[in-house]
Amino acid sequence: MNKLDRIFQENKSITDFSSAYLHYVGKVLSSISVDEIALFVDVLMAAREKGNFIYFIGNGGSASTASHFANDLAIGTKVQHKPFRAVSLCDNQSIIMAIGNDYGYDQVFSRQLEVLLRKDDVVVAISASGNSPNLLTALKTAQKKGAVTVGLTSFDGGKLREIADISVHVPAEKGEYGPAEDGHMVLDHLIGNYLMRHLEK
Repeated sequence: MNKLDRIFQENKSITDFSSAYLHYVGKVLSSISVDEIALFVDVLMAAREKGNFIYFIGNGGSASTASHFANDLAIGTKVQHKPFRAVSLCDNQSIIMAIGNDYGYDQVFSRQLEVLLRKDDVVVAISASGNSPNLLTALKTAQKKGAVTVGLTSFDGGKLREIADISVHVPAEKGEYGPAEDGHMVLDHLIGNYLMRHLEK
């Protein structure tokens, strides 16, 4: 039984559950390392300075976060001079379905990176479990091609936290996809809002 299960057992009404959920998510967010966030921002800023691409990948809800993050960096920061060249590899369904059909789902991101990735580009993998085979395969491909890899993780971090060059960890308990993905979206908005103001001309 994880924390959310215990919260529900003790708070059966929606008002009580809402209050307890929000309180718990606040505790999870306050436990994210600001030093890890700073390292991630340093990677993003270095990519911007050198004109490198930043590729976001994820599955399910994390695929939506990948798309949202790419949008908020490339467009939301409103940077005209040296913009963030951020792209989500989750958004071209024809490519994803072709690769999945012809090579297997575990290759849907790595095959795209084989075509697109250049040395010193950045690959950001978003995963609550940290154990999705297609993300791990993609990071190994990225590292072979000389890219910088970042993992946005949760639960125990999984293998993704181990192999990524840097990671930002959201310390929700295993199986708590809501708080985990809440944390990843907060990182998106936190970083996007900071960079928009930091780079404002």
